[in-house]
Amino acid sequence: ASPAAVVAAAPPPAIPAVTPLSARLAQGPLRIGVFGDSMADGLYAGLYRDLRDEPKITVTKFSEVSTGLSRYDYVDIQAKTQRQIDETPIDVAVILFGTNDAQGISLDGVIHDFGSEGWKAAYATRIDNLVAMLRGRDVAVYWVGLPRMKSARFDGRMALINGVIEARMRALGVPYLETTALTSNEAGGYEAYLPNEAGRKVLMRANDGIHMSMAGYLRISGPVAERLKRDAGLDHEAGTASASPAG
Repeated sequence: ASPAAVVAAAPPPAIPAVTPLSARLAQGPLRIGVFGDSMADGLYAGLYRDLRDEPKITVTKFSEVSTGLSRYDYVDIQAKTQRQIDETPIDVAVILFGTNDAQGISLDGVIHDFGSEGWKAAYATRIDNLVAMLRGRDVAVYWVGLPRMKSARFDGRMALINGVIEARMRALGVPYLETTALTSNEAGGYEAYLPNEAGRKVLMRANDGIHMSMAGYLRISGPVAERLKRDAGLDHEAGTASASPAG
């Protein structure tokens, strides 16, 4: 079996079901937390704008630049996230990690090179553990994928990370919101300027070819906000409350 198949077939940990967003909303404001790296900082800014007119929703930033799931010797995201939600309880975690994760993982004295089968298994385990910890505290999880990147080499690395994450989200029954197609041109490649809803090309990317402009962050946060509103029964455009479960 291929490494990707091995990751996809890994048995998920025992994770309890979480309270539906619509039921949470009936009890009080829906508290959304955004976790991740510098890319997640931008996602937070977009989600905050998207949802600031919803009186029943709050959005809090928990993300931190230069963090990720590869280097727990630098920042242990599992422990940090647990501390954060102990101090500031939330109902929903929106997660976006990966831009700092294309490096080896040290586990039990062994360094697994990025992209190796051992690396994929170790990265998958960290994803599983983070989701299990959050859902064990009745926090609904939504994981956002990484966008298209300018450098072909870096784009390939981010695609590998997206592949591991998407496989684990499917195995764990967690919503995965991909952003690669959303941030690609019609040919499926990188382009700094992409058409907005009116068809006018707008600068969507930062100069580094990795991060987004504010318009770009709103491009990826929009579908996340709509999914959250729909799952919470706040889909105003549909005119009816959605009863579909998260996932």
